[in-house]
Amino acid sequence: MKAHKYWSVGALITMFGTFYTGYKKLKTSHKYFALSSMLCMIMAIYTGHKMIAGNRKEKVKKEKVIEKEE
Repeated sequence: MKAHKYWSVGALITMFGTFYTGYKKLKTSHKYFALSSMLCMIMAIYTGHKMIAGNRKEKVKKEKVIEKEE
């Protein structure tokens, strides 16, 4: 969960940098901010998916333990 939060904050900061450098017409800086923003967004999506999906092996083990208790 911490990784997702940090990647999301990084994406937000780099987006502001992208907008600012686009407004000031700084082409090379704009390009690097845009690429880093894309990287942060991809990593935020990946870590969010991992957080929601969880580990399938652990879910199967929990289901087996519940079945044995019944």
